[in-house]
Amino acid sequence: MAINLFENALKQFNKAAGVMNLDTGLRKILSHPQRELTVNFPVRMDDGSTEVFTGYRVQHSFARGPAKGGIRYHQNVTLDEVKALAFWMTWKCAVVGIPYGGGKGGVTVDPSKLSMGELERLSRRFFSEIQIIIGEDKDIPAPDVNTNAQIMAWFMDTYSMNMGHSVLGIVTGKPLEIGGSLGRPEATGRGVRVVAEEAANYIGMDPSKATYAVQGFGNVGSYAAKIINDEVGGKIIAVSDVSGAIYNPEGLCIDDVIKYKDGNKGLIEGYPKAEKISNEDLLSLDVDILIPAALENAITVENANDVKAKIIVEGANGPVTPEAEEILLGKSCFLVPDFLANAGGVTVSYFEWVQGLQHYFWRLEDVRTALHRIMKDAFSSVAKTKSKYETDMRTAAYVDAIEKVATATKLRGIYP
Repeated sequence: MAINLFENALKQFNKAAGVMNLDTGLRKILSHPQRELTVNFPVRMDDGSTEVFTGYRVQHSFARGPAKGGIRYHQNVTLDEVKALAFWMTWKCAVVGIPYGGGKGGVTVDPSKLSMGELERLSRRFFSEIQIIIGEDKDIPAPDVNTNAQIMAWFMDTYSMNMGHSVLGIVTGKPLEIGGSLGRPEATGRGVRVVAEEAANYIGMDPSKATYAVQGFGNVGSYAAKIINDEVGGKIIAVSDVSGAIYNPEGLCIDDVIKYKDGNKGLIEGYPKAEKISNEDLLSLDVDILIPAALENAITVENANDVKAKIIVEGANGPVTPEAEEILLGKSCFLVPDFLANAGGVTVSYFEWVQGLQHYFWRLEDVRTALHRIMKDAFSSVAKTKSKYETDMRTAAYVDAIEKVATATKLRGIYP
């Protein structure tokens, strides 16, 4: 049976709401997105035919500021998935103290089957369709699965052409040349690196002597692995992508793996200095820290008992199901939840938005320093809440975030 991401998200929310005795009315309000938009739009294909695609933009909350969240292109995108991701974005922004609410978008499409021209036409038409609810002070999209800086550039240009002037703050994750921020490509991976180190220190483990496995070697996983390798000194013994996983118990040279991947059609398959294993094998390796940084529902009740890692840092959104998490917690696994662990991306997106609004851009060291401070402070706050309520890190992160959003909602009241 397919796992419903939004139902999973509500389970996690309700668990935390129960722990903190959240008011029933506020629980009802925060359990629903404020706005859901579905669009069906035509795209002219290269052969002259017309295809109709379906896209979504969901805005969960505006209590603390404009909506913020990525847009993904994937053949399995559904409204429930986008609702869950928007819901999580609200808590992600709140837990790190950024003045945003949660938003998310997606188009049901396999972008690998599109030419560059078709991809551009789809992107521009989709952004025009959702323009009725977005704006630099209303909802600011960003890259997500299968979208990138080039697609953000098309989004920004489309919106700017429709408005009649350049609007730098309409999306984040843009190329530097048109208002992007230094440090944005590495931001989510760098945030994962910060909380992985904080988690290791918290449980008394030396992060520089720890072993790591990274499931998913896309933007988040590859940057997390590289920065841990370069700055923390930890040993990355396995990484994986859609082509499978590679394993070297002596440790992988991540720069070398990235170089090989870039010259091998973006895949790590066939990397000569490691043993080929399966993705499932990677998840069950005897490592200190496991970083699932691929898609949702990677760890379920079927494989949770096989996981041996002492710490799990969720680089992806929803990689561990609630039922699997209960099994892991029962094994004394310390789990850093997704909306804290991968909040580095939205944090630097916030920096980019601020820079665009001010037309004043920061140095890379300023971006990194500010990101490290915010991520460390957020981890510390959640750890204190964990101790206060004698609960797990996910529930503590929810309690922290819900408290901020609920307070804002209560102060603002219900209009009219």
